[in-house]
Amino acid sequence: MSTASSPASSPNASSAIRSNPAPVVAPRVPLPTDKELVLKVVPMPADCNANGDIFGGWVMAQVDVAGSIVPARYSRGRMATVAVNQFIFKQPVRVGDILSFFAGVSRIGNTSITVQVEVYAERYDTQGHYIKVTEASLTYVAIDEQGRPRPISRI
Repeated sequence: MSTASSPASSPNASSAIRSNPAPVVAPRVPLPTDKELVLKVVPMPADCNANGDIFGGWVMAQVDVAGSIVPARYSRGRMATVAVNQFIFKQPVRVGDILSFFAGVSRIGNTSITVQVEVYAERYDTQGHYIKVTEASLTYVAIDEQGRPRPISRI
């Protein structure tokens, strides 16, 4: 039996996906004043795709969480995401970015609420400078205990 270790089992070898070091050139923008900051999160290496960028699906899940915060004030009970009306990835998201999620209601119907979400990144090495990385429009519906749509009471 050989005592030599293979490169894959060597303690110095790493099969982890590394973050993408390529610089992203994007215009720096001011943060929105017509929406509310509802979530801040930092993506981690486990959230990377094979290119070293953050999975789009991970970003989508965070947008759904952020988007549900404001309409919860109106629904005052259970809600469900019923539509992703629009989702635009404008720039890649990287490990270590500080993501700020801003949300605002754009429409309130009888049982549904449509929300606009904008996501801004502060790159780890240029904190205080923001770039827009994602924007989305989602619709949530208020539901009762049986999962059926129910009216939203106006505040």
